[in-house]
Amino acid sequence: MTQSQRSTAVTKPNVLFRAIGAIERVGNKLPNPFWLFWIMTGVLGVASLVLAKLGVTVTLPNSDKVVEVKNLLSLEGLNHAAESAFDNFAEFPPVPLVVTMILGVSIAEASGLMTALLRATVIRMPARWVTFAIAFASMVSHVMGDSAYMVMIPLGALAFRAVGRSPVLGILVAFVSVSAAFNASPLVTPSAAIRASLTTAAAQTVDPAIVVTPLATYFYAAVGSLVLSVVITLMVELVLAKRPAFSELPSVEDDDLDGSDARLTARERRGLRWVGVVFAGYAALVATLLLIPGSPLLGEGGSIVQSTVVLDVAVFVALLLGMMGYVYGKVTGSIRSLGALPKIMAEGMFPVAPVLVLFFAAAQFLAYFEWTGLGSVITVEGAELLNKLNAPDLVVLLVIIFGIAVLNLVISSGTAMWSILAPILVPMMMYVGLRPEATLSAFMIGDSSTGPVTPMNAFFILALSYVQKYKKDAGIGTVMSFAIPLSFVILLAWTALFVTWYLLGVPLGPGGYLY
Repeated sequence: MTQSQRSTAVTKPNVLFRAIGAIERVGNKLPNPFWLFWIMTGVLGVASLVLAKLGVTVTLPNSDKVVEVKNLLSLEGLNHAAESAFDNFAEFPPVPLVVTMILGVSIAEASGLMTALLRATVIRMPARWVTFAIAFASMVSHVMGDSAYMVMIPLGALAFRAVGRSPVLGILVAFVSVSAAFNASPLVTPSAAIRASLTTAAAQTVDPAIVVTPLATYFYAAVGSLVLSVVITLMVELVLAKRPAFSELPSVEDDDLDGSDARLTARERRGLRWVGVVFAGYAALVATLLLIPGSPLLGEGGSIVQSTVVLDVAVFVALLLGMMGYVYGKVTGSIRSLGALPKIMAEGMFPVAPVLVLFFAAAQFLAYFEWTGLGSVITVEGAELLNKLNAPDLVVLLVIIFGIAVLNLVISSGTAMWSILAPILVPMMMYVGLRPEATLSAFMIGDSSTGPVTPMNAFFILALSYVQKYKKDAGIGTVMSFAIPLSFVILLAWTALFVTWYLLGVPLGPGGYLY
């Protein structure tokens, strides 16, 4: 290698790390999302004052309704803000969904059921399939929300070491799989329910009859979880696993993993068998109730898509998880009696307390945004601009995907980002003829693909700390050098799947369409 080549080899990482450092510095200066919403509320107030004084109005497409901007800082606006605060929070769609889902998830998680299911998924695969097993198990683990990181990162290390491979590679595969594909899963997740409720609220500003259910993008998310698992496996095995930094086994004194820990005990296997019985019985009961002519669970005209099971799927999923968790806990001894469940559910609420605090601020901002009429002005004018540009809908959706992927580097909370963007993007795209589910699907890609790239991701440091257990000299660059190429490939692959889906025009899920 010449002196020039050596200089270039040194310079490139420095440029990369300077860019990463700049992103980290900018991101660290952003306020907590709770205060970010209040700051935006202040900006909204000033904007509404100016536009109201100018007499700005818009006429909603396909109607004669004229919307005029109202001044949030007027006495009328301040009075409205004060008297509507409780209702804004109480009626904020994600609040009951999060609370309901977490009650069931907390039981399943506390009983050990979720971890056991993931361990069973991994060890049933041949050793050569361990990368795919961890990647796909990570997709399944998204039902646990952020707890997926806590389960999958150590499980990745354990699974790889059990088949004689580097635990460092297992840790990084698990971390990137959980983060970069967070919105893909073969199961209905709490995050899907939150996104659907926010999308519904945004869409109903244009069409009050529209309801976007958590199942509206299920087909797309489920297929995406399989496709991304394959993409992750190929990228890791063909490229990343060949780097010594990710493939070298730790020294004996540093290796505290025992492959036997990944295997299920006889009691755990018996517990999973009973869980299978509960699942089959529950599914059969719900299916029977839906097949009964005139069943109250069915929607208008006997529609299954508009049935209570689909529209309120969070209730049915939470009940199923709670039942399976209790049965598993009873068989394995992790849950002694029904009397233990209220405490388990209460403790399960602790991790979501910061989310509920954020929801209070988000609910106020979104309600004020709608009341001022500013949302209608932005969406109508934005839709007219898109029509004048005559850009193909698919091109606009691709711009949304990559724009959100960049924004995700500094705003790591997907819920906070969609709370801000949904009221603007969803109505805007509806005015040019696209369904809310199309915009939601585009957001799902950009929101998660770049997640593991930035240290703004709180779990980035968690992954790094696990890596450093087995690779003492590991640093931010170690995780970055694995996450950046894999995240980029995931972004491209998921976008390609979206383009294919769009061109075929197939449903995104039950009742979910692109246009």
